[in-house]
Amino acid sequence: MKYHIKKLPANGDTLHEECGVFGIYVPEDCNISPAHEAYTALFALQHRGQEACGIAVNRRGVIKCHKDIGLVSDVFSQEILDAMPGKMAIGHVRYSTTGEPRRENAQPLSITHIKGNLAVAHNGNLVNASQLRHEIENTGGIFRSTSDTEVLVYTIVRERLKYGSIEEAVLHTMDVVKGAYSLCIMSPRKLIAARDPRGMRPLCMGRGQGGAIIFASESCALDALGAEFIRDIEPGEIVVVENGEIRSLHCHETCPSAACIFEYIYFARPDSVIDGASVELARQEAGKYLSIEHPVGADVVIGVPDSGIPAAIGYAKCSGIPYGVGLIKNRYIGRTFIQPGQSKRERSVRLKLNALREAVSGKRVIMVDDSIVRGTTCARLVKLVRDAGALEVHLRISAPPFRHPCFFGTDIPERTQLLAHGRTVEEMREIIGADSLGFLSLEAARRIALNCKLGFCDACFSGTYPMEVPEQVDKNMFESELEL
Repeated sequence: MKYHIKKLPANGDTLHEECGVFGIYVPEDCNISPAHEAYTALFALQHRGQEACGIAVNRRGVIKCHKDIGLVSDVFSQEILDAMPGKMAIGHVRYSTTGEPRRENAQPLSITHIKGNLAVAHNGNLVNASQLRHEIENTGGIFRSTSDTEVLVYTIVRERLKYGSIEEAVLHTMDVVKGAYSLCIMSPRKLIAARDPRGMRPLCMGRGQGGAIIFASESCALDALGAEFIRDIEPGEIVVVENGEIRSLHCHETCPSAACIFEYIYFARPDSVIDGASVELARQEAGKYLSIEHPVGADVVIGVPDSGIPAAIGYAKCSGIPYGVGLIKNRYIGRTFIQPGQSKRERSVRLKLNALREAVSGKRVIMVDDSIVRGTTCARLVKLVRDAGALEVHLRISAPPFRHPCFFGTDIPERTQLLAHGRTVEEMREIIGADSLGFLSLEAARRIALNCKLGFCDACFSGTYPMEVPEQVDKNMFESELEL
């Protein structure tokens, strides 16, 4: 028998965020509610995923989980949070990179096994999830979801049956799973944070009110709680919190670090600091290099909200061309606003973004955006600015061209759906309709990355992957129909 893989339709032109994870341990003598703290932190991490969210709490060794499809404000209420007492909690906001957006795939995933119970929140993507899932199924394992996170959970449980502690199980799981992951894991007595050996996904640690120990995908979640940033979790590190004590161990694999460069270009909130580098300053640096590499005479520089704005500011500062607010974002349009059909999709773009005529009319405009995926949204934005009276529209992109798919959690489509695949910059410019088009060079992107403590993965631009990857992975591989 063989597995038939269904391909995804081309249904958008923006890169979707990955996921966000959170964990908190509250000392016994502290009256802070971990569920309420997790709720606040997930709000701060909502930009990393808007499909689903959840919180699991631990009270006297019993894990209770509440999760569903929707935004944090939709899934949780005061009544629900009040009914989730405990001393530990983990939380998750999800955008699906493997598995369809349905409740069964929402996280955290909680499971009871012969040695106890545990809950896991996972950000990232496993490149060997299909192989591991088939191995587990062939030994009698039954899956309830279609995400690679359940594969990860079952692998941890399988290792837990061999070793004397949950941290040993996580340590040996890291020898088996391949790919990108930041984890928050909760057992009856321990809160554990772990980061893959290459540090591809961000994870940091802080100290909150009453001595609470906190883990989060980004430091902005610590800021939301008024917590003190302690440090980033190191690549390959496992941090265990038990009875208020913190201990650390490292996995067996040693390899060069390869943090995702797109965290700085697009994913992370600008007020976050990841692995020692400010996201806001990295984006402004990208704009500066753009102005040096692709100068053009113009009257105003505008940014595409939100992640294009810091790069536009950097471009304006370096070039001396005034920065202006040229595009207004409708903050009330979420990702659930779907309009099938070409004309309706164009209407949705106008609902989400509108040009400020007073800022662009009669002017030569430089419009800065963070990336181009399929090119359709950029083309509509160029037309939007022209319709508002711009004399010229010069598009500048604060990332190199996307030419290769990502296998580690960024929802970049297959090569044939990428505008840059097989096309020159001039051919792309003609399709988009801009007067000129310039991308940040790969060399400049790598110079910006030097501000970070870690090495970088830029495979989506360069095609050089930090590990062996499959030829192609369908994000809905586990929904595939089985052909006999």
